[in-house]
Amino acid sequence: MARIAVIGGTGALGKGIARRLVGAGHEVTIGSRSAEKAQATAQELGAADFAANADAAEGKDVVIVTVPHSSQADTLAGIRDRVGEAVVVDTTVPLVPPKVMRVQLPAEGSAAMQARAHLGADIRLVTAFHNVSAHHLDSDHPIDCDVLVFSDDVAARQTVIDLCPGMGLRGLSGGALANSAAAEALTSILIYMNRTYKADGAGIRFTNLAEAPAIP
Repeated sequence: MARIAVIGGTGALGKGIARRLVGAGHEVTIGSRSAEKAQATAQELGAADFAANADAAEGKDVVIVTVPHSSQADTLAGIRDRVGEAVVVDTTVPLVPPKVMRVQLPAEGSAAMQARAHLGADIRLVTAFHNVSAHHLDSDHPIDCDVLVFSDDVAARQTVIDLCPGMGLRGLSGGALANSAAAEALTSILIYMNRTYKADGAGIRFTNLAEAPAIP
């Protein structure tokens, strides 16, 4: 069992991830800018605790950041000095409304590279959960989707991959943090696929991976 904070845990993606982690038996703290919302979500999910984002991030094994791109910089700045040795998982996708079906990566190359700049070199940064539908996560049914996990810290990357089976997902290593740009860009394509093919939260599966973990 890991001690995990979900920052932005009252939003759609954060709540879905938190639900899956609570179901897997982890000690989950819901972080939010709103104490009332955090408390309500924690009670609904049966989470262990709730707190303001910065307080939620302290003393954890894993801190998962689930906020919109517009809030990424401020949120990471707020938790940077509180996370210690925790693995920080940034789920941020740089969508630019209203053209969210068009890939528009930032000048740095990806939200992952922006996160690295915001957090500094010493934080154990991982990116993941870019391509999983929030409303599917916020349910009890199986999810037909792989999760790509990126980091320059191999052990931190494996920590996040190991969380996935308990969440009903298959985690796969996507390599270095710079490779996160591919998954971030793919989100816009999946939004386009949802609209074009009337899909209810399209996902991705990788095939013919002889040594990959079994699909849950």
